Amino acid sequence: MKSAAGFCQRGATLIELVMTIVIISIAVVGVVGAFSALTSHNADPLYQSRSVTLAQLYLDEILAQKYDNATPNGGIPAYTGPCHTGPEAGETRSTYNDVDDYNGLDDKPPRTSQGALGPEYNGYEVKVSVQCAGAEVGLTNANAKRIQVTIIPPDGSRMVFSAYRGNF
Repeated sequence: MKSAAGFCQRGATLIELVMTIVIISIAVVGVVGAFSALTSHNADPLYQSRSVTLAQLYLDEILAQKYDNATPNGGIPAYTGPCHTGPEAGETRSTYNDVDDYNGLDDKPPRTSQGALGPEYNGYEVKVSVQCAGAEVGLTNANAKRIQVTIIPPDGSRMVFSAYRGNF
C-alpha cells in the first residue's frame, strides 16, 4: 500500500505481534524453568560437605572409645564376653565410655559430648547404630562392631557412613 507521498508502508499486523509475544513468552518460561531447576540444587554441595564433616566428628568420637565397658584401659587383655550394643543403665552422652553406648543415639541438632555445635548445623540430624559385626570382617561376632552414622541434612536426603571397631 502506498502512502499519499507515494512511499510503500510496511508494518506488523496485530496477529503478527500477538504471535511474537506468545513465542517469546514460551521461550522465557523455558529459560526460567531451567534456572529454577539449577538453583534448587544449589545447596547440595554445602549439605554434602557439612554432612561429611559431621560424620567424621561423630566417628572420631566413637572410635576413640573402648570396645566394651568391660575392656580395660589400653585394651589388654581383649574383652572375651558376649557382644553388647547399647548404653549401660543411667549413662548419658557425657558419660559414654565405650563404642556400644552410642547405639540408638539420635541428635537433632547435632552435638558433641560437651555440648551443641555451631548454628550452621541447625536443621541437621545424626543417627547412630552399633551392631555386632565380626562375621562381616572374618572374625567372631564378638570381635568387631560396625558403627553406622546416618546424617540427615535440612533437605531431607540421607548420607550413611560406616566404620568397624575391633576388639583390641
